[in-house]
Amino acid sequence: MEKLTGLRKIKTAVFISGTGSNLKNLIKFSKTKKSPIVIDLIISNTALAKGLRYADQFNIKKKVFNFKNNKINNNNILIYLKKNQIEFICLAGFMKILSSSFIKKFNGKIINIHPSLLPRYKGLNTHERAIKNKDKFAGCSVHYVSAKLDSGRIIMQKKIRINAKDTLISLSKKVLKKEHQLYPDSILKIFN
Repeated sequence: MEKLTGLRKIKTAVFISGTGSNLKNLIKFSKTKKSPIVIDLIISNTALAKGLRYADQFNIKKKVFNFKNNKINNNNILIYLKKNQIEFICLAGFMKILSSSFIKKFNGKIINIHPSLLPRYKGLNTHERAIKNKDKFAGCSVHYVSAKLDSGRIIMQKKIRINAKDTLISLSKKVLKKEHQLYPDSILKIFN
């Protein structure tokens, strides 16, 4: 990634599918002086994503793309991103897989946050699997997006201990709290 030049912030889009807690956290971070990014666009694969309310709350442009035809959609998103001069993409609970041609066009400029210590537990149900396997630790990872699911180069990770009393809910809350620290820290690491 190129170094940040002067005071210009990198035009960023955040892709979401759900409640948007990482999105809200990234928006707040982007408004700080030390942030190298500005969030200009929020994209979702569903109009039902609760996180879309942050677009209105923080006056950020939003767009919903229906993923019934993945190929057409990836192209439409690329055109839309280009039109909006987006230079960097943060996936934050985005539950669709981007095509390899889409990823190539944004090579090294798409990052994702994942609720496990990758390479362990790629995909879904990460906390459930960690508890079932009696792991001592869980955590989260921020990584570059590659054509292979949750397999891109890891930027940073945060680890937490799993207690005997942890449930799916308590563990996911603890990990989410770490995600909110990790995502901004990873962005700072990339651009500084």
